[in-house]
Amino acid sequence: GAVEKPNRSQYMQDHFGGYSRSRDTDEYLNRQCQPVHRFGSGRNFGNRGFQERNMEDSSMPYRSFRGFPGGFGRSESIKDEQRDRPQSGVFLGFRGRGVFGGCAAAHRERNEEIGSERGPKVTYVPPPPPDEEQAIFARYQTGINFDKYDENIVEVSGLDPPAPLLAFEEANLCQTLNINIAKAGYSKLTPVQKYSIPIVLAGRDLMACAQTGSGKTAAFLLPIVAHMMRDGITASSFKEQQEPECIIVAPTRELINQIFLEARKFVYGTCIRPVVIYGGTQTGHSIRQVMQGCNILCATPGRLLDIIGREKIGLHNVKYLVLDEADRMLDMGFGLDMKKLISYPSMPPKDKRQTLMFSATFPEEVQRLAGEFLKTDYLFVVVGHVGGACSDVQQSILQVPQYSKRDKLIEILRSIDHERTMVFVDTKKKADYIAAFLCQEKIPATSIHGDREQREREVALRDFRSGKCPVLVATSVAARGLDIENVQHVINFDLPSTIEEYVHRIGRTGRCGNTGKAVCFFDSSSDGHLAQSLVKVFSDAQQEVPVWLEEIA
Repeated sequence: GAVEKPNRSQYMQDHFGGYSRSRDTDEYLNRQCQPVHRFGSGRNFGNRGFQERNMEDSSMPYRSFRGFPGGFGRSESIKDEQRDRPQSGVFLGFRGRGVFGGCAAAHRERNEEIGSERGPKVTYVPPPPPDEEQAIFARYQTGINFDKYDENIVEVSGLDPPAPLLAFEEANLCQTLNINIAKAGYSKLTPVQKYSIPIVLAGRDLMACAQTGSGKTAAFLLPIVAHMMRDGITASSFKEQQEPECIIVAPTRELINQIFLEARKFVYGTCIRPVVIYGGTQTGHSIRQVMQGCNILCATPGRLLDIIGREKIGLHNVKYLVLDEADRMLDMGFGLDMKKLISYPSMPPKDKRQTLMFSATFPEEVQRLAGEFLKTDYLFVVVGHVGGACSDVQQSILQVPQYSKRDKLIEILRSIDHERTMVFVDTKKKADYIAAFLCQEKIPATSIHGDREQREREVALRDFRSGKCPVLVATSVAARGLDIENVQHVINFDLPSTIEEYVHRIGRTGRCGNTGKAVCFFDSSSDGHLAQSLVKVFSDAQQEVPVWLEEIA
């Protein structure tokens, strides 16, 4: 039946919060606010049942929507090459999952993660990482405050902890590993490495809490690789079921891939084979990677359980289980997956394997949950304050009402010019919308969130790392672990629901001794629950606390 012509001002209010838009978007709205007819299954309809216009219609070319993301429904008619072809200052849309896109991708991603046969088959195969030695050992420089890490107070809880290392040489590592450490640019131990490496080498279970960007990945990879080289590994490339000695799990695809790339550095020139598997990619590709031989398996939880369920991986040989971002791995999101993993009959019980947990934040309830995974004599290493923010990040907080945030964001981004900046928002649609808006304002931006296809996520990160898009608008999918050089600013456009997530977000800058700045927009109508926690985080990091925030707290 005919659909009534919508009220134009109401349409603006519903979709843009009443913001005025450019002439291009006005043209778009004028065309969209026409009576149309419903037909078919609704596949071509977005919010409020508006019909998707053919994006290849010559009278209204796709690129005329300058800065307007996506379209309605799935926009199948947009060609891949149109979506991917770079064009300065123009936000190219995401296959119809822009401001109005539905949640089909979320269902598809979860179905694919758990091995469901429902939904479209994922066919994406990520490009292989470069094999040249120079690319494997690529790194960035430590910052001026790197030596200040030693000023942090370190507390170790538990019985008979081994003495900390003072230098890599004291660890008595093999020559190949020492050469790889030097090539990777590691010359001085950070506090979390000084204490964690001897604990892992001694075979003890460990929970370690240290600030963002302080070298936690190397703190668990180095001693695990050293043990594997000392004890020998099982050559398994011809077995029908692979039996990795080490399993590392992390909550996001980008982070687990980063850990895999770091592992490649330390095993270079040895017969230890690391493999990475994660969702959003073709399951067959993950299986092929595993079947070529697998000693260190880096995986996201969904894909890991899928491959185990297909009996391509055996667990009885697991000696090391590592949970990176452990508090996230044990919370409601992934806790059941982790319990399922350790409950497999073939998984060695906790007294027959070594379990390591690392994070920058460890809420008390997570510390209690960790007891199910760790031996009773585990050690707890805390560098600085538990859950403390990185002291190399200069934090500031501004009182900004919801409808003033957009203008304040433009003001800040223009004042810092083209310095690399991450902007965190609370929803996937808003990430796309803000990125589109910034492009329209001639600020090149891209976005990353859970509803973007894996290839799009990788392109977005690549554009951000290269400087092609100096602004990355993200949801909390990019809050943890990502190590990107020269991120000078983090802007919390929307504050997260927990203080732990805030600490991780601002930790995308100020890494490895470099300095950074973080600003957050505080809306007292929605963010009051964080006031007390923010005062504590600011105070612990010796940051100035505004009087108005103390009053709200």
